[in-house]
Amino acid sequence: MKKTALVVCPGRGTYNKPELGSISANIAASSPKIKEDLQSVLATIDAEREQQGLMTVSELDQAKLFKTSLHQKPEHAAALIYAAGYLDFLSIDREQYDVVALTGNSMGWYTAMACAEAWSVPTSTRLVTSMAQLTAGGAGAQFIYPIVDADWRPDPQRIALVEEQLAKHQGELFRSINYGGYAVLAGTEAACSTAVKALPTADERFPMVLPGHAAFHTSIMADAAATAQETWPVAAFQTPQTPLVDGRGQAWLTPATDLRALQRYTLGHQVTETYDFSKSVQVAVKEFAPDHIILLGPGSGLGGAVAQALIEMQWQGLTDKASFSERQAQAKPYVLSMGLPEQRALVTAGQS
Repeated sequence: MKKTALVVCPGRGTYNKPELGSISANIAASSPKIKEDLQSVLATIDAEREQQGLMTVSELDQAKLFKTSLHQKPEHAAALIYAAGYLDFLSIDREQYDVVALTGNSMGWYTAMACAEAWSVPTSTRLVTSMAQLTAGGAGAQFIYPIVDADWRPDPQRIALVEEQLAKHQGELFRSINYGGYAVLAGTEAACSTAVKALPTADERFPMVLPGHAAFHTSIMADAAATAQETWPVAAFQTPQTPLVDGRGQAWLTPATDLRALQRYTLGHQVTETYDFSKSVQVAVKEFAPDHIILLGPGSGLGGAVAQALIEMQWQGLTDKASFSERQAQAKPYVLSMGLPEQRALVTAGQS
């Protein structure tokens, strides 16, 4: 009997040195029945990149060395993350899993849209590059700070510290992403710099400035959002074939989706307002009650944030890190990360 699954797509910063070569390696390890399809999709993505005069995903993924100046260039990083995630989605064994809903973190919303067939492959390939260039060209900075304790339970003191900085820099510092047990803040360079200096060190590495990130999901992105809506009209959108849960926790159900509203959200609100990833996960599990949550690659960094979002709502008795770890120790964990080889094998069609 098939298991139902919520699929979650990762956002910026997830294709790094350890992921170099992972796209081609995952295709090579795929079962014969899907390998040809995956190669065909990658060829389409590469062809679109070539038409744009950009390095192909294959060239970037198969480079001998990972170079930050190359691989983390916005238009390259976005394409690698989208391609890795989308190909992972196509690799899910549909004889084992019925995908009942999709969501994503930040830029992962674009991957989720592609997986739901709200865009064609050529359109999604061009759009992720376009949005990366538009938003990266914006001003400001972004940093991350934990708001949970070592047991992944909400920490009132850390939450108060974050609220204090937001109040001190009102209009210049914003809540960018609610990311499980972390607050991602963004704003002007000056406000971010001052807030980072003011916040006490937590877990030996926070607050952590996210290199190369602008003030994503804030009003500072207003010009990028306006340009995006002019560049990508409603005609570029298609009715999603799988329900989506966005960064407000709103579900877009098929076939009743208002494409104009979806276009305005994706290229407007999603660009300029707080992205509540935690709420998207929480709403998705409540609305669709999946047997499993499948996390697409690249990387495996989504696991902690998803677990923390579930703990916050005490989903199915999860109250802290220990209870989540106990749940994950089962033969088939509740949360399955395709970035972890042993869990990927439980999600994909039989590997050759």
